[in-house]
Amino acid sequence: MSYKIYLYDTETDCIGLGSLSSAYIQQQLAAAAGDDVDVHISSVGGSAFDAIAIYDLLKKYPGRVTTYIDALAASAASVVAMGGQQVVMSKYALLMIHKPMVGSGGNADELLKDVQMLNVVQSRLAQIYMDKSGLDGVTINSLINSVTWMTADQALDLGFIDQVDDYSTTIINSALIQKYTNTAPAVYQRCINKILNNKNNMNIENKELIEKTTSVLDKIMNFFKKVVNKQTITDKGTLHHTGDMDTGTEVYQDEDMTTPVPADTYTTADGKKIAVEKGQVQQVTSAETDPNADDEDDDLPDNKLKSSKNPIEIQNRVQQLKARLHAQNALLSEARVALEDANNRLQKTHIEVKNEIKSNFTPEGSKRSNKAKTEAAPFFAPQSEIAKNAVKRAVAPLIP
Repeated sequence: MSYKIYLYDTETDCIGLGSLSSAYIQQQLAAAAGDDVDVHISSVGGSAFDAIAIYDLLKKYPGRVTTYIDALAASAASVVAMGGQQVVMSKYALLMIHKPMVGSGGNADELLKDVQMLNVVQSRLAQIYMDKSGLDGVTINSLINSVTWMTADQALDLGFIDQVDDYSTTIINSALIQKYTNTAPAVYQRCINKILNNKNNMNIENKELIEKTTSVLDKIMNFFKKVVNKQTITDKGTLHHTGDMDTGTEVYQDEDMTTPVPADTYTTADGKKIAVEKGQVQQVTSAETDPNADDEDDDLPDNKLKSSKNPIEIQNRVQQLKARLHAQNALLSEARVALEDANNRLQKTHIEVKNEIKSNFTPEGSKRSNKAKTEAAPFFAPQSEIAKNAVKRAVAPLIP
């Protein structure tokens, strides 16, 4: 367990004062007694001399020191941040460096001494930044003179920090499972949550428990695959995939999308060529238009095949026709299934049809309820006697 020190500005204290002074930090390091130390920083700066003193204390500390820039390390606070063996910066934090300043007055000679002193201090601060980042003196002094604000990514690129803290959580098996079940139907979510929350199996990392969930997860994934499954009919059969047919799309032979299609080039009915390798689309080539081709003619174009002098055009035309035949066969199969279903329904007896009809109508005066009401006549019910008799004659053959 690391010993933690917080250099957070208060309403009265900044670097060099109170709990942010070098004397206080020295006491904290003595209390840490050689244990690893985490120094958390959120400060606008303060005394450059106290910052250098704190930097020196951190560098000489026998234990491992990690400095964390939690929100802001500006001015003198940026110097303190450089004192860690590892510098970690929140992805939301800022780091700022600038020229040292002094508030003074006096004659020209006294002001000149202040200028000389500030130049010496800047050279020391620049050296600290150079030692950490590895940048040369010209670059560092240019950044200092420009009053440079850095985001975490910029500070990392320049070498001022070693790591950006993005607060990513550790990926565990339960998180992976939850990722696939968050948008699943409610019935599947309840099954998975029951397994994950079972108090008798709290260790979700247990191999045996994960194996027990495999079959359920497979069912879930197959369900989603079928929902988003798309089909592209080609000269070599139907390609099953999700999303648009594009480079990188995974294509399969079956509706469950478990068997990738063999490596080959497939031609669609509209002439597009799809190059597939290792179950993924490598390239989709648009059809080459032929001004002499008649796309509306579904008959086999023997005359065109004979008149064409380009064998590639002949091959492309044949592949397009094959793909079109596959598409027509698929439509015929769907139509056949629909017709069989309709025929089965027509074969139902009058009793079977009658049993399918549900009604909550209660006749007037029924003993089952003293609140019974007559059912309102539907708008299509025959009103005249002639119409009623016509309906009776029409349905008479249906009544056994």
